[in-house]
Amino acid sequence: EATAGFGATVVTVTLASHLMPVEEVLATFMPLNVALAMWILVRHHALVDRRLLLGRILPTMGLGFALGLALVDYLGHPWLKAAFGLFVVALSIGELTGVREHPPGPWAGRGAMVGAGLIHGLFACGGPLLVWVVGRELPDKGRFRATLQAVWLVLGVLLLSRYAQAGHLTPTTLTHSAWLVFPLLIATRVGEVVHRRIAPGPFRKGVFTLLLFAGGSLAVRTILST
Repeated sequence: EATAGFGATVVTVTLASHLMPVEEVLATFMPLNVALAMWILVRHHALVDRRLLLGRILPTMGLGFALGLALVDYLGHPWLKAAFGLFVVALSIGELTGVREHPPGPWAGRGAMVGAGLIHGLFACGGPLLVWVVGRELPDKGRFRATLQAVWLVLGVLLLSRYAQAGHLTPTTLTHSAWLVFPLLIATRVGEVVHRRIAPGPFRKGVFTLLLFAGGSLAVRTILST
C-alpha cells in the first residue's frame, strides 16, 4: 500500500481468508488500513487531487459502495468467499496479461468506478478497478498514491461504522488489530523507501502473480467444501 497506493486489503484478505472468515479478516484489518491511509495523508496531503477526488471518484464510487453494502447481508458467507476468490483470479489475469493497460472510454471508466465501489462495499478491495481508471489521469505516482489514500480513508471510516453496527468489531478483533501495528509500521517504512526507489510495474506484477494462485486456491477450496 505504501509503495503503490493500493493493494494492502486485496493481498491481506486473499491470503488470510484461507484461515479465517472474510468478515473477520476485514474487521481485524480495516482499523489498520484506516490508520495507514491517515498516516500517508498526514505526510502527503498536499498532493491530493481534490477536484478529481470530490468531483468524480467519491460520487461515482459511492453509488456502487452503497449497493455493495446492501448486497453483503444477502450473500451467504461461503459464496461470498468463493466470489471474492474468483474476483481476485480475474483481476490477476487482467493485470498479468495487460488487459488493464488499455485505457477505458468515458462510459467504461464510469462503470469501472461504480464497480470499484461495489467491490469495496463487499470486500473493501475496490482499489485495482479504481487504479485502472485513475492511473492514466494522475501519472505522477505521488499524487496518485495520495489521492487514493484519501478515498480509502473516507470509505474505510464508513466501513468501520458498518462493522461496528453489525457487531463485527469486538474486543477480540481489536486485540488482533493491535498485535499487527508493529508489522504495519515496519512495512509502511519499507514501502515508503520502495516507493521512492523502485518502479511500481514489476512490483505489481509480482504481487498479482501471488494473488492469482492464492485467489484460485481460495475459490476452489470454498466451492468444494460447500
